Amino acid sequence: MTTELKQEYTLRITQANKTQLITILYEMVLLYIDEAENALDDGNKMEFRSAIRKIRGCMNELTASLNFEYELAQNFLQLYLYVNRELVKASSHYEKENLEHVRLVIEQLHKAYEQIQNQDTSGPVMGNTQTVYAGLTYGKNTLTENLADPGTNRGFRV
Repeated sequence: MTTELKQEYTLRITQANKTQLITILYEMVLLYIDEAENALDDGNKMEFRSAIRKIRGCMNELTASLNFEYELAQNFLQLYLYVNRELVKASSHYEKENLEHVRLVIEQLHKAYEQIQNQDTSGPVMGNTQTVYAGLTYGKNTLTENLADPGTNRGFRV
């Protein structure tokens, strides 16, 4: 993941509600699948294993966030366990086929969450974060980002 993408995801995460966070995690999994496939194409097993580790980290976060008070959580758990089994197979055999199985599951979940994230009217999960304003200013096609309240107790309550 490039530095620019990391910054973009960081900004999105700080401003996301619960449903949007799940959507972001699915997007990150899809991005890491692409990285793993590219590493396989290049014959770089170290990068491949690193990408698989990152996917598993996202999947662990998704699994940990399940609320088992609802029956639907069991269905998600089964899907996430299937994804983890496929990741183990892909990691041990260095094959793209298992990554494609993971991609199919995650793409469908991502599409579903993209549709329902707009129905979630709750506020951002993270509080006390810097506000970033972005807009085209000071010339043609120049994007300038400004931080509001740069000196406040960002992330900490005193």
